[in-house]
This record gives sequence, C-alpha cells and structure tokens, in this order.
Amino acid sequence: MVNINDKAPEFTEDAYINNEIKKISLSDYRSRWVILFFYPADFTFVCPTELGELADHYDEIKSLGAEVISVSTDTAFVHKAWHDNSETIKKIKFPMLADPARRVCTSYYTLIEHEGLSLRATFLIDPEGKIKALEFHDNSIGRSVQELIRKLQAAKFVAEHKGEVCPMNWKPGAKTLKPGLDLIGKI
Repeated sequence: MVNINDKAPEFTEDAYINNEIKKISLSDYRSRWVILFFYPADFTFVCPTELGELADHYDEIKSLGAEVISVSTDTAFVHKAWHDNSETIKKIKFPMLADPARRVCTSYYTLIEHEGLSLRATFLIDPEGKIKALEFHDNSIGRSVQELIRKLQAAKFVAEHKGEVCPMNWKPGAKTLKPGLDLIGKI
C-alpha cells in the first residue's frame, strides 16, 4: 500500500492530451502539485460526472499550482473516442492517462484485479513527489471536486506555513492552529 508522505510511485505511460497521444511521466510535473484521479472506465455513468466537474474547475486548480491527471485502464485511443463523442468529456484539457497494462493502478493499489478496472481513488501529490492526501471510494460513489480543491488549498497552506495546521472544514482565510501544550484541552 502507498501511504501519506511516501514518494508517489513513478510512471511513464501514454496519455491523451490536447488532441494528441504522448508519453507523460509523473516526474514531468515535479515542482507542481498533482491530483492523480483514478476512475473505473470511459463510456460509463458516474465517471463523466466527475471528470466533467474537474474540467469545469480545471482553471481554478491550475491557478493553485496543480495539475490534474486522470487515470483509467482504457487505452489512449478509447480516451480519444470518448473525448470526441461526449460533450462533457470534450471539456477536458488535462492529461487522460492510459493504463491498459494496469501498471499504474497496480502501483497505487487501485486495481480491482478480477474486473481489470480501477477503484475511484484520488492522490494529492506535493511538488517533491510525496503523497499528502489520498482517498478511495466504492465505484458507485462519486467524489466532490469542491472538497478536493479544499484539500489542495489546505495542503498548500500547511506546506507554506510550517508549524500551522488546518482544522476540519478549513478554507482559505479561516483560522488555523499552532499545535502546542497551551492548546491541550482548550479546543
């Protein structure tokens, strides 16, 4: 299993991006935050709702210094066909990683072996390549892009403000905490 503060497993795979298929690596995105967004399959039901919402918030995510990379076990050709045939998926500007050999899903422990598909899973990776947040969902449960953005904002804040932590539901501008003996029993 991969854990918080572990180095994110490296990969180099084909991706569909900007109407072309090209090899990308996780290391291409060093110095930026990365949202690695695993989903089961193209041409499905919950997946386009999630990817469409990510596409709608992509500019906001990029403005926070992050890149989105979606990942499924489909080929890059299937990603292109879905992109060409779905109005929702046409909005996507971020890389759609192809993992038909299931190497990436295996290294991130998202693979459902007996189905050959990925679980819904999200990994928030810092600019040094360390995992700062992760979540797994049953494939019938969609994720919240707003919560994902909030987690990105909180992770960035604590990285930039050493010694401070973000309490539950923290949003930019809200009060943070500085752990210390003086806070014990007072929260």
